[in-house]
Amino acid sequence: MPVGRDGGNEFGSDFDVRTEKKLDEPKMFRVILHNDHYTTMDFVVEVLVQIFRMPAARATKIMLDVHKKGAGVCGVYTYDIAVTKVNQVHELARSREFPLKCSYEEA
Repeated sequence: MPVGRDGGNEFGSDFDVRTEKKLDEPKMFRVILHNDHYTTMDFVVEVLVQIFRMPAARATKIMLDVHKKGAGVCGVYTYDIAVTKVNQVHELARSREFPLKCSYEEA
């Protein structure tokens, strides 16, 4: 930066302007399985173990929440991962001819 006669920069100022960029944490999203009258409990546990990498005991607990309460939270993820998990659940359910529904909402 060129320096003027008075010791300042070309804009007549002798201070350096710096801007700091603040990075926000990404928004998080809950992935939720919804109960239906056709999907088997065993398949729901399989989905939780396979797609959400849960131990069988935890998967069984969430499956019972889905069955008794109508829905169960599978995990909290960033947007891209949540959408991917929902799509994986729907693809697996479709391939096995189950109507299992999965959704995400902002946590």
